[in-house]
Amino acid sequence: MENESSRNFIELEIDKDIKEGKYDRVCTRFPPEPNGYLHIGHAKSILLNYGLAREYKGEFHMRFDDTNPTKEKEEFVDSIKEDIQWLGADWKDHLYFASDYFDRMYEAAVTLIRKGKAYVCDLTAEQIREYRGTLTEPGKNSPYRDRSIEENLELFENMKNGMYKDGEKVLRAKIDMASPNINMRDPVIYRVAHMTHHNTGDKWCIYPMYDFAHPLEDAFEGITHSICTLEFEDHRPLYEWVVNEVGFEKPPRQIEFAKLYLTNVITGKRYIKKLVEDGIVDGWDDPRLVSIAALRRRGFTPESIKNFVELCGVSKANSSVDYAMLEYCIREDLKLKKSRMMAILDPVKLIIDNYEEGKSELLEVPNNLENESLGKRQVPFSRELYIEREDFMEEPPRKYFRLFPGNEVRLMNAYFVRCVDFKKDDSGRITEIHCTYDPESKGGNSPDGRKVKGTIHWVSAADAFTAEVRLYENLVDEEKGKLSEDGTLNLNPNSLTVMKDCKLEPDLGKAMAGDSFQFVRNGFFCVDSKDSAPGKPVFNRIVSLKSSFKLDNK
Repeated sequence: MENESSRNFIELEIDKDIKEGKYDRVCTRFPPEPNGYLHIGHAKSILLNYGLAREYKGEFHMRFDDTNPTKEKEEFVDSIKEDIQWLGADWKDHLYFASDYFDRMYEAAVTLIRKGKAYVCDLTAEQIREYRGTLTEPGKNSPYRDRSIEENLELFENMKNGMYKDGEKVLRAKIDMASPNINMRDPVIYRVAHMTHHNTGDKWCIYPMYDFAHPLEDAFEGITHSICTLEFEDHRPLYEWVVNEVGFEKPPRQIEFAKLYLTNVITGKRYIKKLVEDGIVDGWDDPRLVSIAALRRRGFTPESIKNFVELCGVSKANSSVDYAMLEYCIREDLKLKKSRMMAILDPVKLIIDNYEEGKSELLEVPNNLENESLGKRQVPFSRELYIEREDFMEEPPRKYFRLFPGNEVRLMNAYFVRCVDFKKDDSGRITEIHCTYDPESKGGNSPDGRKVKGTIHWVSAADAFTAEVRLYENLVDEEKGKLSEDGTLNLNPNSLTVMKDCKLEPDLGKAMAGDSFQFVRNGFFCVDSKDSAPGKPVFNRIVSLKSSFKLDNK
């Protein structure tokens, strides 16, 4: 085992449980409700639970907590499976659905009734709230709390058999209406809901509440440590009450940790649902979101997310993490893995007047100067090129070292060129830049030793591949903050910029969905998996090259 100081508090608790003989194995789980797509916060829970199972050579279970048919869809089940597999969490043969246990949950409820620990209540939801009391005042008993065991058994069976309308009756645990913990004040554990379930169809018209179902699911599967987020800390006494009263010999243990919060991002399902319905984003996987599907589509890698989660650590205190840390992690992951390609996002034509018309040549270019193992490639060069519009200025400011009239720059991996003229259209927009080149400077070095301060990238006009490139900014207006006073989202109107006429190296035309590259000076880009087609890739910017995050900020 590692030194105690390097282990998080959950590992220390598991070590203690094993040492004391409470469990002879470790079994963890990830139990999402299939009512939406997973987001970056869920990634922390997935990787934490899976990592603990691997560390202790135990089991990891994937379980869908599908006890609420009003919000659940097969689409969400499928997306969650894909996300978890993409992150590398392998559940092997341990895929479960809470709905598979409905018969056993019903029997557990009957067990509680027989023990005098549960009763059928006719109060409405509003009346139950009124009877519950407050944080400073105890609740009061339901007038139906003292029904006989026989009557409760009959009424509960009638609930199951569809004899009552939605909300007409509920089954409640009989605990303590004066408990200082409101969750223990006779919570509802079953309700009537005449809904078709995605897994069980119309077999059931009563469904268990989460606080009753979840501990049972864990216990049925032999989960040893139920690792969940801090909002369930106040629910832990009820969790323990359920597994103990139903009578499990080695009940699971609940341990809570702090959620992962990112600054100025949207993770709430109701907000995302509205953004999708209003057409502001093109789905739950829109690259401006931080759902796992969206991050994957934008070009983030499982390795970058794992590194991000590790940097955030595991703690008991809620805190927020700057989105820049996530960007730092993807830059660190990609910088040595990806070829550095030339792509001109806002092109203007550059013509080399003294380069022979009709001539072209192939120049050898390293794929990644920091990683020689990625090899080299051949890039076509010709008389007419495209360069970035920002790389030329008619009247440059001081310390502008790129192209302007009379100035000489290096064309990356090619030749020195000097600007001799330029042309504008009627609106004053630059349309052509004319240069001469030094044929002796091939490879970007002058034989006479003269130096140039500026180096710009380029693409051969005759060979360029024209593509759509999408640039993303934060979906939230960072200056105003996420929410306005009326609770609506403050959205950034410039969160998406679509550039339709970008000029790319010809090899990029062969890129397939999911392929990623570094575009020189412009950032890391990925081929969009949704809108691309063979021979027609659309590129998403994953992240720019500049980072505001430093590792010692952590």
